[in-house]
Amino acid sequence: MFGGERTSEDSMETSSSTGRTAARIAIVEQHVRLENAHDLEGVLETFGESARYDDEPWNEQFEGRDGVRAFYTELMRAVPDLEIEIRRRYITDEVIVLEVMIRGTHLGAWRGLPATGRRIEFPLCGLYTFDGNDRLAGEKIYYDRGTVLRQLGVFHEPRSVLGQITIAATHPVTIARALARRVFG
Repeated sequence: MFGGERTSEDSMETSSSTGRTAARIAIVEQHVRLENAHDLEGVLETFGESARYDDEPWNEQFEGRDGVRAFYTELMRAVPDLEIEIRRRYITDEVIVLEVMIRGTHLGAWRGLPATGRRIEFPLCGLYTFDGNDRLAGEKIYYDRGTVLRQLGVFHEPRSVLGQITIAATHPVTIARALARRVFG
């Protein structure tokens, strides 16, 4: 092949790749639509047999459909008005990355924290991988859990008055060591 000429094999490979990419984009968009509709069964159907969900800020992995179901069941009960707004998409041959804004109201228990009734709104980055049938093999999410916990009222910035009180009350040994280092160090 010279000077950028394309063979029929090249065209078939490109159209196959384009078709695969389109199918993957469609499944991710369907997945987010079903999350916004709070359709647990629909969300689970977007995953293939090797379903996996990784919540990186908590270092938790949910394996198989039962694990993924457990993750989404807790999330949908905790934030029944969950809304996901897609801000940006990045598409490669192996993964689709979404930058989204998450919004909702904490109305149910989540990670051992009883409902606070508080609104949450935070950016999240999700990575979607695929199986051989172009179903979701996995979803891996990254976000600042400190932001979420602050919005829920259980985390306070260390420099704030409430943060200083919280630190002193919950970490007396740590505070004593820090003061000793300051005085004797």
